[in-house]
Amino acid sequence: MSRHRLFFAAAVAGTLVAGGCDRESAPAPAAAPAPAVAPQAAATNFQPTITADDFVAHVKTLASDEFEGRAPGSAGEEKTVEYLKAQFQRMGLQPGNGDSYFQTVPMVESTADPNTVLRLDVDGKPRELKFGTDMVVGTRTGQQKVSIKDSDLVFVGYGVNAPEQNWNDYAGVDVKGKTVVMLVNDPGFHAQDPKLFEGKRMTYYGRWTYKFEEAARQGAAAALIIHDTEGASYGWDVVKNSWSGAQFDLPASDDPEPRLPAQGWISADAARTLLRDLGHDLDGLYRAANQRGFKAIPLDASASLELDSQISRKSSRNVVAKLPGAKRPDEAIVYMAHWDHLGNHAHEGEPAPAAGEDAIYNGAIDNATGVAGILEIAGAFAAQNPKPDRSVVFLAVTLEESGLLGSKYYVAHPSMPLEKTVAVINLDAMPVLGPSRDMTVVGFGSSELEDMLKTAADGQGRVLHAEATPEDGFYFRSDHFNFAKAGVPALYAKGGEDLIEGGTGAGQAAQVDYRDNRYHKPSDQYDASWNVTGVVQDLEALYAVGRELSGNERWPKWYEGNAFRAAGDRLQAQRGEAAATSPSGAP
Repeated sequence: MSRHRLFFAAAVAGTLVAGGCDRESAPAPAAAPAPAVAPQAAATNFQPTITADDFVAHVKTLASDEFEGRAPGSAGEEKTVEYLKAQFQRMGLQPGNGDSYFQTVPMVESTADPNTVLRLDVDGKPRELKFGTDMVVGTRTGQQKVSIKDSDLVFVGYGVNAPEQNWNDYAGVDVKGKTVVMLVNDPGFHAQDPKLFEGKRMTYYGRWTYKFEEAARQGAAAALIIHDTEGASYGWDVVKNSWSGAQFDLPASDDPEPRLPAQGWISADAARTLLRDLGHDLDGLYRAANQRGFKAIPLDASASLELDSQISRKSSRNVVAKLPGAKRPDEAIVYMAHWDHLGNHAHEGEPAPAAGEDAIYNGAIDNATGVAGILEIAGAFAAQNPKPDRSVVFLAVTLEESGLLGSKYYVAHPSMPLEKTVAVINLDAMPVLGPSRDMTVVGFGSSELEDMLKTAADGQGRVLHAEATPEDGFYFRSDHFNFAKAGVPALYAKGGEDLIEGGTGAGQAAQVDYRDNRYHKPSDQYDASWNVTGVVQDLEALYAVGRELSGNERWPKWYEGNAFRAAGDRLQAQRGEAAATSPSGAP
């Protein structure tokens, strides 16, 4: 799940079920020789059906120390993508990107100096905020040095400009060259007011990525988000780990979104102290920012920053495999998962771990489980008889933890046209808690794909429901979101929290335990105590959706009133135009 590198922590629904010297001009390092397939998997006699043993074998390999946390651009990437290619070849699947299993994703790697301090002038008195303890900051500009001097601070509420909501936190204030300070999530959550935005359910305006983009559109020099655990849905340690070490972005030429010279987070404690010294109460600012008509508040303070970063231009790879359709090979269902995680923080440029501390972020649940899941589903499709009428594409993307960048690049450069992409089914952080009586659909109530999933779940005696914590915004934090924005119907579902053994109490407790103790931490490792029988159920249900779609001519739609319905209608129109101009008139 997404980090910034990580924050799109497309976590488990409900949290489990739920990046010195200037290297910018240097050529990207040559790819290392293809490593041998890891011995755990090489010795496995994989079955053509979805099995717990095969799923575990994939997870154990991908989450092993040998794969070093699967960081993009690392030796761990090379092992990962070659492993995936070998598995797809073993199944007899074809390359999915022309004649290659790989799609090169250009990236800029930035590693901020961990000794960076943010210097503040607070009512004439100097103060320093330390990296990691009080704040984290980075740049997406690709510049080795970013200098900000005496930039006035302005509190801009939630940093939202939403005309359809009649809401503009920037109304009447000029923030050009200034440093904006803002709150995470959106007003409906903190006010607990269902009449504001979508109430408890996070909208895209609540995502930290949107807030930085809007601040850049407004001309700010820098932006700081005030962290709070409930609003962000993760603690400060996750923020610190996510922004430490190498951060990745697409080059500006491949990503037209506006960018700030510097952006980051400030801890709640540091923010509360700073605001108190400026004569403001953080709780009072929350209350003010939750009111329609809020006006930005200039703060009697300025910020200065000398940010040095190691910069290099590299590339990573998406892995794409395809099972061609027997009758309509130009139409495709896509199964996807992100293969990347946070890597080995013992490497040069990363904050040094304490003596004896584990520095490898293995990412077993996030997201070796999702990758293992699409491999198991791929094996089932490869063995299916008769073969599917439509093509089925298996897409393992990179740079999810850096802001969904691998999927963003694929959507901009698809191997199958988006208007001919029937649906995308995303697997991210599968729950390993045993079988459940339910399935969680993140973003429940979105598209007709849920009708098809319901049929499969009914056959398993399970019910569908929304994620338990819609305020966490998980729908915007995993790779299906880029497809959804483009109009492709997307399904993101996994086992629920009503466990056969222990009920919802046990399920919720396990989710909290994962969030607090393993999510985006080195302790997210494979554990022999996992109960993956529920994952097998989940994979069978998700396979059933794709099997049905791949064997008929149906084009599922977004439900009426969904935010992505208009984009979906545009894809449908493109499909119709293509059919009208084809020689046969066939789709």
